[in-house]
Amino acid sequence: MMSAATYAMMAAVMVLVAGELAPPEKQYKIMMLLPVSSQSHKNVFIPLARALADRGHQVTILANSSGTFEHPNITEITHGIPQVEQANMFEYRNDWISSWSIFAEILPTFASNFYKVPKVKKLYERRKEFDLFMVDHGFNEVVYPFLHEAPFIMVTTPGIDYRQSAVLGNVFNPVYVNNHMSDFPRPFSLWHRFYNALYQILFALYWRNWTVVPQIQKEISAQFPELPPLLELERNMSLALMNTHFSIGIPLPLLPSQVEVGAMHCRPGNPLPQELESWITGAGSAGVIYFNMGTVVPAITMPVQYRDLFIEAFRRLPQRVIWKYEGELEDVPDNLMITNWLPQQDILAHDNVKVFITHCGLLSMQEAIYHATPLLAVPIFADQPRNSMFIRNSEMGEILLWEELTEDMIVDAITNIISNPKYKENIVKKSKLMRDQPVPPTELAVFWTEYVIRHKGAPQLRSPAAQLSWVEFLMLDVIFLLHLTVFFLYFITRRILRVIYAKIFSSKDIKKKKE
Repeated sequence: MMSAATYAMMAAVMVLVAGELAPPEKQYKIMMLLPVSSQSHKNVFIPLARALADRGHQVTILANSSGTFEHPNITEITHGIPQVEQANMFEYRNDWISSWSIFAEILPTFASNFYKVPKVKKLYERRKEFDLFMVDHGFNEVVYPFLHEAPFIMVTTPGIDYRQSAVLGNVFNPVYVNNHMSDFPRPFSLWHRFYNALYQILFALYWRNWTVVPQIQKEISAQFPELPPLLELERNMSLALMNTHFSIGIPLPLLPSQVEVGAMHCRPGNPLPQELESWITGAGSAGVIYFNMGTVVPAITMPVQYRDLFIEAFRRLPQRVIWKYEGELEDVPDNLMITNWLPQQDILAHDNVKVFITHCGLLSMQEAIYHATPLLAVPIFADQPRNSMFIRNSEMGEILLWEELTEDMIVDAITNIISNPKYKENIVKKSKLMRDQPVPPTELAVFWTEYVIRHKGAPQLRSPAAQLSWVEFLMLDVIFLLHLTVFFLYFITRRILRVIYAKIFSSKDIKKKKE
């Protein structure tokens, strides 16, 4: 017989494939919690918030920035806590330990101040009014008090996270599932398996048990002493909406409570502003290079020596270049357009855009694949090296390392990507795979969001493995008992054999003496 979770999954596919979602049973109140989030993380929530609001639900968003929505059913609330001065991530390129240790300083201080903000305090006091909470996974443990005795969904904006999957009871095997910062050629070598397993264990312990979460817990416990521990609250998660898809990653065994909605934010291109359209079409058959380093690492923080290398490389190209740069530059070539904001997806959708130079953040990579634009990856930190390796291994683009960067390398890489048809062909194939889904990922996310509300947290989706300790899950107690049993049997068998041996040979000795 099929389980309730299997029936639910089949029902979801049948309903969605049949056409548009059925009208909701009622209008729900949903709160999205992303107080410690970058703009890219917020971009994952935007299409889902709009889709839920379009279905009549009241969506409240608690974030660190506003001004994103103009919708009568969406209310944005900003906590107003001054943002910590943004670190120059170029300085942490080769020191990932220091880059993560920043959060051990920032997040406990944030937790100390967060619930003292009047708007946040008032919202917390009203939390029982809401039917569901949706949390940006990663860096937002501070909001877990909202989740006490309430159904909630985690939106895994960074994609697959082995730590979150383990919380749901689905422990990924590190011999083939990479960590969130790096990837390796498959099958993993012995060294890569060892390194990957060690990294996953140590990073999870560092974040959850040794440093970051314990310091946040200390601040939260001082304000809410009656609440269960934060990590215990996290274990009541109903569902994870994961910003990934097997076509742009690796196929993984997932639970019914893990739903892939990768590239939910991707959309067809809109017409470009006239100035941009003229610049791109005016490039002729040579085409255009698009250069954008994302929202977390402003291009203006790029070290001068690297900035000058790109400018001189662009000067040598026959293509035109559009560069998102937040400052002003002097002596730029005539083929270079600089602006501080650009409609990225609309540019990537243009047929005359030949290459996307990118830091290779997850959302930028998804958008490039969706719009079938080959990439030149220049990763800086976090998941960007891993994403870049995926691009190179899939032959959808190339990687340049900052330490090795030269003017000739930039020119040669761009020229090779444009002139070699394999890059365009491969990313077109990958784009077709990513788009070939029974329903748009946003509709899938809407269905499962309403499903969790309709079924009061959907406990039928939860794996029993989520309630096991590591000793129980890894069967360490069972293995110990088996060893103990084998040892006991060995001991008993040995004693029996010694007794038999003694009897046999002692009787022989007695017989010889009589003779």
